[in-house]
Amino acid sequence: MRSPSFLSWNLLTTAAACGLLLSPSLSGAPDEKAGEVRLAAYFERQVSLIEDASAVAPVGKENWKTFRDQSRAELAEMLGLDLHAHRTDLKATKTGEFEHEGVVVENLHYQSRPGLYVTANLYRPKVVDKPLPTVLYVCGHSSMVKDGVSYGNKTGYEHHGVWYAKHGFVCLMIDTVQLGEIPGEHHGTYRLGKWWWMARGYTPAGVEAWAGIRALDYLETRPEVDKTRFGVAGRSGGGAYSWFVAALDERIKCAVPTAGITTLRNHVVDGCVSGHCDCMYFVNTFRWDYDQLAALVAPRALLVTNTDKDGIFPIDGVFNIYQSTRRVYKALGAEQNIGLHIAEGPHKDMQPLNTGEFHWMKRHLQGAGLMDTTDAPAVKGIPMEKLRVFRELPADQINTRVDEVFVPLANAVKAPEDAASWDKMRAGWMEALRNKCFAGWSGLGEPAANFSEPIVTTNQDVTLTTWKLAPPSDRDPQGGGDLFLLHGAAFKPEDLQLMVLHVLDDQGWQEFGNTFGDAFPSIVGEKVAAAESDAKAFDQERGMLTRMKWGMIYFCPRGVGPRALSSDVKTRTHQLRRYYLLGQTLEGQQVWDILCAIRGLRSVDALKQTPLWIQASRHQAGNAVYASLFEDGITRLDLHEVPTSHHDGPIYLNVLKYLDLPQAAAMAAQRTRVIIYADDKSPWEFPRALTEKFSWDAEKKAGLQLRDLPKPR
Repeated sequence: MRSPSFLSWNLLTTAAACGLLLSPSLSGAPDEKAGEVRLAAYFERQVSLIEDASAVAPVGKENWKTFRDQSRAELAEMLGLDLHAHRTDLKATKTGEFEHEGVVVENLHYQSRPGLYVTANLYRPKVVDKPLPTVLYVCGHSSMVKDGVSYGNKTGYEHHGVWYAKHGFVCLMIDTVQLGEIPGEHHGTYRLGKWWWMARGYTPAGVEAWAGIRALDYLETRPEVDKTRFGVAGRSGGGAYSWFVAALDERIKCAVPTAGITTLRNHVVDGCVSGHCDCMYFVNTFRWDYDQLAALVAPRALLVTNTDKDGIFPIDGVFNIYQSTRRVYKALGAEQNIGLHIAEGPHKDMQPLNTGEFHWMKRHLQGAGLMDTTDAPAVKGIPMEKLRVFRELPADQINTRVDEVFVPLANAVKAPEDAASWDKMRAGWMEALRNKCFAGWSGLGEPAANFSEPIVTTNQDVTLTTWKLAPPSDRDPQGGGDLFLLHGAAFKPEDLQLMVLHVLDDQGWQEFGNTFGDAFPSIVGEKVAAAESDAKAFDQERGMLTRMKWGMIYFCPRGVGPRALSSDVKTRTHQLRRYYLLGQTLEGQQVWDILCAIRGLRSVDALKQTPLWIQASRHQAGNAVYASLFEDGITRLDLHEVPTSHHDGPIYLNVLKYLDLPQAAAMAAQRTRVIIYADDKSPWEFPRALTEKFSWDAEKKAGLQLRDLPKPR
């Protein structure tokens, strides 16, 4: 069933492709400000919980190998990588060569995966009489475009390659996907509204880490290269990729990441996330702080390098990472292998930073003494045109759509042959949901809630009872909210034969205000900004409530209505990204809120035994499906305009690696009656077929039922 006032079937006309990003806040300025305070407190508390659960603090010699192996496996998973998978032919191809000041420069490309091209320049001394130590240089963001042609960010850092070759090294400098010769994208959540990256478990950091690992595979084939003496270096984005490659690949013996790491606190609480694109971050499934990444380089040679006035890698966070990592080195008896180099200046490619990098590489890859001086600067001098690899871009490249293919989607699912097969399938999905999609719930305690004393108001034969829903613990300052119960004034709550929990999105919240704002101005009217009275809708609602012993309950999870995120698009974007860095998503936490609301309702003596339906539309319909998987006693789901794939939302971390909405609907249909209103019923064939196969709809207590979407009024 669906209340008449919520029969608006017109889709939002805003840019739906951007999902939550472009959903406007419907709260007034005071509520928005208060919401931002609660949100800031939530982020601070969640970061504190992750810090308190540090996996690095107890690391010592006795548990080092276990920590390293487990953490490396987790990191690979969070980057979307399988380090044990078959490595495809690199198809390395040299497209040109020239000499510059006694250095031979080769222009080349290889394919880290079929069609995923990495353009590169290899720098080597003109005369090489024995295999040399080799540095993989991974580039930061440097837009090198002329007349519409991208020459790759490698051309912005060529002076590093020249310096290494002049000083007895081989250096391979590789482009990134973003700003490479074949320009791809690092800015999916940063500015493009591609929130489905989170649902895919995709991050461009994985693409860059894999390019670096495959670069080592290529370098091992070169006769000029001593494959026992690999180093890795890079600045900014390249600093981050240096960490990833060194953490994952033991072939790296010396690492100098520059301006590539800081604490989770800096990113989430202090707001550094707004200065970084997505290539800086793994998908934080296991709720890491960044010292866990840094620790994986131990006990190999590591120089942590930064400037003291870097606004996006603040010195306090860099020093905290260094201190934490140094304790690991000390525990392993390798304290001499870690160093800290701080130069004065902003977030720039500073010559003093380069000097520290070069000195460390000479010491640990060439055996230079501690007092060896490295005064020669790295000087730019090669025109970027000479470093170009492709004159014509390859037709088979996947660089521009790598986000769609890098992390595999869940396999297509066929209906299981028998109940045992289905039970096994379902159990696997539930395990993935708990451990890989909603693992961020672990920082919230138990899904319970406390109700305040109710406020009861009656007008025009309708009674409104309002509760404040307090968060279940101090771990969730953003939790809670208001629940509004409406029923006929002639009935008491204990008389109700049914309660329907309406889980509202912004559109539903506005409609709720339009319907009930005039009747209850001191409660509803104050909360819904710019509510427009809909007297006809109220009359229809009143007629139903006075005839039927039904209670209509309206609830906004976090991010909606009074608890909306910022109405400023840029601010909202980085609020959403903060959830991601915590191993959560906003909509994943909304599922949690629904569970808390249900628990809260069940704590009211008069409602404990009342049958409960959930009604929701759009993304909240998807949230309702998942809430029903984790809470017993839901009699029915009424779902309208349900997205058919998590690609379009709701967004949960990693979910598309395991299942999609039709599979979740099938799991729900085994437990409760699910009514989906849709014009196109083909996406729901899987749960429909299982309902029929296993007779879940016996006595109408469970199973999926498909109905036509009602036409707009």
